[in-house]
Amino acid sequence: MTARRAGGPTMHDVGRLAQVSAMTVSRVLKNAPGVSEATREKVFAAVEELGYRRNQTARSLRLGGSGMIGLVVTNLANPFYSRLALGVQEVATEYGFRMLLSNSAEQADREPGLIDGLIDHQVEGLIVVPAGSRQQHLAAAMRHVPVVLAARPPAGLDTDCVLVEDFHGAREATACLLADGHSRIAFLGNPPALYTGAERLRGFWAAHEEVGIEPDHALIRQGLTDSAAAERATLELLGQADRPTALFCTNNRISQGAIRALYKSGASLPVAGFDDFDLSDVLGLPLTLVSYDADEIGRQAARLLIDRLEHDDEAPPASRRVTVPTRVVRYGAPSTDDADRSPRV
Repeated sequence: MTARRAGGPTMHDVGRLAQVSAMTVSRVLKNAPGVSEATREKVFAAVEELGYRRNQTARSLRLGGSGMIGLVVTNLANPFYSRLALGVQEVATEYGFRMLLSNSAEQADREPGLIDGLIDHQVEGLIVVPAGSRQQHLAAAMRHVPVVLAARPPAGLDTDCVLVEDFHGAREATACLLADGHSRIAFLGNPPALYTGAERLRGFWAAHEEVGIEPDHALIRQGLTDSAAAERATLELLGQADRPTALFCTNNRISQGAIRALYKSGASLPVAGFDDFDLSDVLGLPLTLVSYDADEIGRQAARLLIDRLEHDDEAPPASRRVTVPTRVVRYGAPSTDDADRSPRV
């Protein structure tokens, strides 16, 4: 999806022309107190000359909008969500909005209260990474403000969302391991009720089917919520008599837990996983990682939300789904231990 004003003047352009800061431009457009009349005149003259977001300017002045949007993520400690938040903030700042951030800590029962709190703070719209599959509280929120979902799709809601190529990325990374000669690939996944967990398992399974191999159910572990759980699951798999020859992990925390288990056990199995992470290129392990721009997920979600806010006086557009592409990055050389890689169908 392309921003409605992509390539047009930004708030920084207005500030440069008016010789004030972008923050001052934002305050003028929101009719905030404490700005001199002379400064207001310069800013409005620059807005007029550049044709900068006239609809949003008129809307803010007419309706007295708060100029705030809310973002709810599931785990701010995860670098993925930090990057997503930075992407939202980048676009929000460009369009003169401030961002209020809440963290559900992956507790679905906590999420409705966070959303109610943001609405009480008069946010003009919400971007939400749902913590669970039940989304009735989001339907209630949509009666007050527009809502855009990120990383996970709506369940029974008619709203915009931004997703990652979960199925395609998992299939491609698994296919790389299969092409290297591995046929006993363990799957270490997050809870299957999550969209990402289900789609990445589907991609893992599809890659096997394409080469005529059925994954071994004894090597599939789901419901892993953090790196410690992934470490324990990996150690248990490595202790099997007929252990896996490679690992596929569905997110960065699971990959890190699996790598820690390999280090502790002295094993050197190839690892494929979703999400690139810091220092992955210097670990000296054969890593196959599904990489994508997490910031772009946030940017796209913010553009969808702001587009709806700028069209609030018009018939709302049909719900939109934007997909952020993935690519596979390989670090280190594939395993050359033929005994460990020999196919066992």
